[in-house]
Amino acid sequence: MYDSYDGLIFDMDGTILDTEPTHRRAWHSVLARYGMQFDELALIGLNGSPTWRIAEAIINSHQSSLDPHQLAAEKTAALKEILFDTVQPLPLIKVVKAYRGRRPMAVGTGSEHALAEALLQHLGIRDCFDAVVGADDVTRHKPEPETFLRCAELIGVAPARCVVFEDADFGIQAAQAAGMAFVDVRRL
Repeated sequence: MYDSYDGLIFDMDGTILDTEPTHRRAWHSVLARYGMQFDELALIGLNGSPTWRIAEAIINSHQSSLDPHQLAAEKTAALKEILFDTVQPLPLIKVVKAYRGRRPMAVGTGSEHALAEALLQHLGIRDCFDAVVGADDVTRHKPEPETFLRCAELIGVAPARCVVFEDADFGIQAAQAAGMAFVDVRRL
């Protein structure tokens, strides 16, 4: 189905792995310590953003003086405590397995690199991918194209010959800005 592309690039959270409910649980847990909550729709709108950027939006909405990087670190720590017991692959993993060894593939995620590597390894699918690019591997995050351009570079495929699988508006904007085709997995 995707044979016309030379490289396949996958977002991770909400695209190949069902991590979104666990992310929300971690946010609830951490924010409760500070008497804060988050708006579900606002959080969905930030899908694909690095954790510190989401923390910044939550802090701003509460007019708090917390440090977004510290809050993001607390959320990541809470996430790590529960994530490995709850995460499951999503149906798109069938595409990953079908193209394993047939096309170069990468993961381009808003999660931290080490966390993405650990999750993919935990689920036994890390070896399906030739490269992983996390939020801490780039300076300009989705909707900027840097994540996906770095993926294309690492797998040795021209951006115009890549297809990106995404579940978030920021990610789709990043794929378009990179000159890549995209599949909005929310419509599959």
